[in-house]
Amino acid sequence: MSATSAGRLFAPYALLPDGWARDVLLAWDAQGVFTSIVPNAAAAGASIGASIADPNGASAGPAPRAAGPVLPGMPNLHSHAFQRGFAGLTEFRSVTDGDDPAGGDSFWSWRSLMYRFALRVSPDALEAIATQLYIEMLRAGYTSVCEFHYVHHDPDGMPYADRAEMSLRLLRAAQTAGIGMTLLPVLYQTAGFGGKPAQHDQRRFLNDTDAMLALLEKLAPHCAAYGARLGLAPHSLRAVPHESLTQAVAALHAMDATAPVHIHIAEQQKEVDDCLAATGVRPVQWLLDHVPVDSRWCLVHATHMDWDERRRLAHSGAVAGICPTTEANLGDGVFEAAPYLAQHGWWGIGSDSHASVSVAEELRMFEYGQRLGLQRRNVLASQAHPQVADRLWLDAVAGGARAAARPVAGLSVGQRADFIVLDGQQPTLAGLDGAHALATCVFASHGHETLAEVRTGGTCRVQHGVHPQQADAARLFVDARAGLLAD
Repeated sequence: MSATSAGRLFAPYALLPDGWARDVLLAWDAQGVFTSIVPNAAAAGASIGASIADPNGASAGPAPRAAGPVLPGMPNLHSHAFQRGFAGLTEFRSVTDGDDPAGGDSFWSWRSLMYRFALRVSPDALEAIATQLYIEMLRAGYTSVCEFHYVHHDPDGMPYADRAEMSLRLLRAAQTAGIGMTLLPVLYQTAGFGGKPAQHDQRRFLNDTDAMLALLEKLAPHCAAYGARLGLAPHSLRAVPHESLTQAVAALHAMDATAPVHIHIAEQQKEVDDCLAATGVRPVQWLLDHVPVDSRWCLVHATHMDWDERRRLAHSGAVAGICPTTEANLGDGVFEAAPYLAQHGWWGIGSDSHASVSVAEELRMFEYGQRLGLQRRNVLASQAHPQVADRLWLDAVAGGARAAARPVAGLSVGQRADFIVLDGQQPTLAGLDGAHALATCVFASHGHETLAEVRTGGTCRVQHGVHPQQADAARLFVDARAGLLAD
């Protein structure tokens, strides 16, 4: 990450962890960490300047005034960066009924197309795609990303001379963009429950447990140098046998007791059916029965759970990783949020396959899925936060921070100064208070056009939709994708 400097900002409205506050003075140090959050600063006689001129305003002199309400930056808890390179290119009928185990186009037919693309991605192409994607994330209001990274080897399935080659490209991409990173190398060993041998088109993903642990040890100093967090992603119960799962997680936590663990689970009904056939129980139940799942874990998707699984997951302290636009794009199903949230379950959002890169769209689709299923409005509002957008934003930030295992849990002392400034002059937001501006941003806009600034560690990365590296990144992305799609 590039160097930052200490700074201050005065916000007419700011969304603090317990709700909206007026006239908030925010201050951060040279390490990009909040040192002071003072509500009602105007009444206290704080020194406040005019509209912001220097996007990285120094701490000396009056505090610059934000262009509109200030929100905590949003963590993106689930990303497969390379998949941005073929987003939108699978929207056609690829199978006929009977050719696919799910009976027609589904996640499984999409996965076959994705594997073909994954086999062609070079290190240079991965870095180009990831850099473009991470800039898009920042422009959308994501300020950190959990990268669930499983393309480790060359196209023949052989390790690169530097086994960390592909992981290092992702770290470089995050640094170029200026986004926070939690890197989650994926452990992938089998093609199905019961130790089914991996398929040939999965060859770039495969590592035995010792090789994965060696990769983690190699990556640890690199992540520290890049300011990134390192964890582990056992891909899924179908891809990692029980013994490997427990061994890898135990070794990870021997290296770092607080390291995050992410796993795909119960995304599709077929996975549930296969798990029942192989083990006699459902996937989330099996995981909770056999592994000490706690607040270090993120269960990505967890779409198909019964009542008891939802209750137990909520009480475990783990985070449910919800990816609404991907789950809709793949026809996975809808996460039943109301009973899970009623149990005080943690959750956050991810853009996953990047069919969409929009904080607003993920949150909106999460709520709208509940409305369609229950035929009610404002399903995910709460007594504490009757404005549904407030509850969605705050919950997703808190859950995303827990999943990322980084101090990005909002506008409070000791957290990273990752935040968004809404554009109070934008026509749809002009004249609105903070709560109504956020609701408009989430439910009545594309999201991007309402953002005046996006900052990570106090450093301005995007101003009025413009990232300083976006032209160069776009050119490299277009060239990389053209090469990958060439016959």
